[in-house]
Amino acid sequence: MGAFPEFVMPQFLLDTSTGALPAPADSAQVSDASALDSYSRVVSSAAEGVGPAVCLIETRQGKRAGHGSGFAIAPDGLIVTNSHVVHAAGRVSANFADGRALACTLLGEDPATDVALLRAESNDLPYALLGNSASLRVGQIAIAIGNPLGFQTTVTAGVVSALGRSLPSASGRLIDDVIQTDAALNPGNSGGPLLDSQARVIGVNTAVIPGAQGLCFAVAIDLVQVVLSDLLRYGRRRRGYIGIAGADIRLPRRALSRLELSENRAIHVISVENESPAQRAGIKVGDVVVASEGKAVPGIAALARMLDGQTIGADRRFTILRGSKLIDLTLKPTEMSTAP
Repeated sequence: MGAFPEFVMPQFLLDTSTGALPAPADSAQVSDASALDSYSRVVSSAAEGVGPAVCLIETRQGKRAGHGSGFAIAPDGLIVTNSHVVHAAGRVSANFADGRALACTLLGEDPATDVALLRAESNDLPYALLGNSASLRVGQIAIAIGNPLGFQTTVTAGVVSALGRSLPSASGRLIDDVIQTDAALNPGNSGGPLLDSQARVIGVNTAVIPGAQGLCFAVAIDLVQVVLSDLLRYGRRRRGYIGIAGADIRLPRRALSRLELSENRAIHVISVENESPAQRAGIKVGDVVVASEGKAVPGIAALARMLDGQTIGADRRFTILRGSKLIDLTLKPTEMSTAP
């Protein structure tokens, strides 16, 4: 178990009711109670199923110690946490609820998405199942498990408040696929899982807005899985680079109809770097990027997700709107050497 935090006197709420007996429950109250029981069962089931896979991450760099949360994703010791929890740490250990304290090595991290992958010295860890975030809906149940302020395996619950948020990472880059939730998070929750009602991981808890109420954020699991794939293969996140700067725009309806486009969002190119793949392919300032490999590109964030490690060095067909005509250009992305 993790070290117990300094005792903090809780604030108690005084019940000042008259002491009168409650009125008999009517049918509406019975229905509400049944619904609450169902909700409680969902949260309890998720906590019981995934709680053993969640660990307290302890780090040490010289005399400086820190802690956060993590969770195992495979029995052979793979553990996911936040990059900011383990970055530059000299020693990292994972403490599980069953009493095991396991030394960890850092397999790789990506500060730009605040994701890190650890390997613990074990081959029989309880592990969490990964879900998907593409099918999430605002309002559905969100359950967070972590170690806020050192209180190990703390469970909070709320709802998915918003999807597709952007959040600055510690590296300065925007994380462009972030879930907003009101499931309470506190220092120490970083790196823990955000779960759906089926106890599948839908996000990695990463940040809160200081001083606000119920403004908490998790990196969406679909993005996390892309990062984890690169960390396992290369030890780092690989990103494709084409050398344009742009702004998200909406295309007029008449253009959509005339050009037979299904997506009304695209990228207006505002600069092209010299000797970049985009310049060599013939992309110019003022062009509008509407598709890549026949798939719509509805903005800068979508293009960044498309330019993953698999695109580096491979020919990619980009569809450009120039004036009133659609043209196809072939680019060969290079690796973004300046990525954090």
